[in-house]
Amino acid sequence: MTSNKTVVEINQEPVELYKILKFEGLASSGAEAKMVIDQGHVQLNGKTETQKRKKVMSGDTITFNGDTLHIQLS
Repeated sequence: MTSNKTVVEINQEPVELYKILKFEGLASSGAEAKMVIDQGHVQLNGKTETQKRKKVMSGDTITFNGDTLHIQLS
């Protein structure tokens, strides 16, 4: 599996985890993003995260389906 690393710039903190998956195109909808988080398929800073509305801050790293997102405040 190919790993894809992307820097994601956010303009405010915090941002809910499911919204980042949705807006970055890793999930086709908010409902799908919430489902994959609930099922334990998403890691936040190396740990499985099941809170759909978990607050994500600059410096956090999200991993899902071979993609790694590094969050930065713009």
